[in-house]
Amino acid sequence: MIPAAFEYYRPKDMTGVLSLLGEHGDNARVIAGGHSLIPMMKLRMADVPHLIDLQGVGGLDDIELSANSIRIGAMVTQHDIIDHNGLASAAPILREAALQIADPQVRYMGTVGGNVANGDPGNDMPGLMQCLDATFTVVGLDGERDIPARQFYEAAYMTAREDEEVLTSITMLIPAGGYAYEKQKRKIGDYATAAAAVLLTKEGNTCKSASIAMTNLSDIPVYSEEAGAALVGSSLDDTAIKAAVTAVLGDIDPSEDNRGPVAFKKHLAGVILRRAIERAWSRA
Repeated sequence: MIPAAFEYYRPKDMTGVLSLLGEHGDNARVIAGGHSLIPMMKLRMADVPHLIDLQGVGGLDDIELSANSIRIGAMVTQHDIIDHNGLASAAPILREAALQIADPQVRYMGTVGGNVANGDPGNDMPGLMQCLDATFTVVGLDGERDIPARQFYEAAYMTAREDEEVLTSITMLIPAGGYAYEKQKRKIGDYATAAAAVLLTKEGNTCKSASIAMTNLSDIPVYSEEAGAALVGSSLDDTAIKAAVTAVLGDIDPSEDNRGPVAFKKHLAGVILRRAIERAWSRA
């Protein structure tokens, strides 16, 4: 299929973007890389009379590293994440996750900002950003505001970003300790059937801190505070890992679809989480 007719705009600055959003309201959508919105338009699942392309807006494709923090512009692509040596050293979990997204063609065009702003529960970056406790900066006609990633997602394709706001950047502290992003999918290029992002720090033989988030197992990414708490203070023995898995299974709410029934997805979530915890611990 082909999309319904639409007006296409390519403003040169954010002022122009916000002006168009203010003028057309709910009839306008912003496009970054296009790998989420364009397929939905082609299938007539999204009707967008006014399409505003961010490709012409400068200043949105930078990666900035400081002594203790990272700032990623919304138009940074997955390939940019993979190819940035400084970022690979500072936060290797970002590269590990980006390498598992779709295929090289998609990664060259798909943006980090589009991946997190779209609200698709199957996208990889939203759960990862919750694990990293990232903050999303959005700008609108009333100015700029910051929204924690863990408070951004409300339902499938529904976020705390207002229709007339644009996500411009993502910031986070440089993560410490061991990390892992584990993903199971049916085939190359597919969304995750289940995925887990884990960050762990250790003190001696004891887990000092733990952050755990799951992908595509509910209408929104799931940050499981209880699962992380189950690991803290333990030596990550089998009992502690089982407690973390049990906590996650209580937090997720998968639906049956062409990736499998609910029971299979819950089983897989436990397997993927255990793998991620064990690999993160080996790197801590």
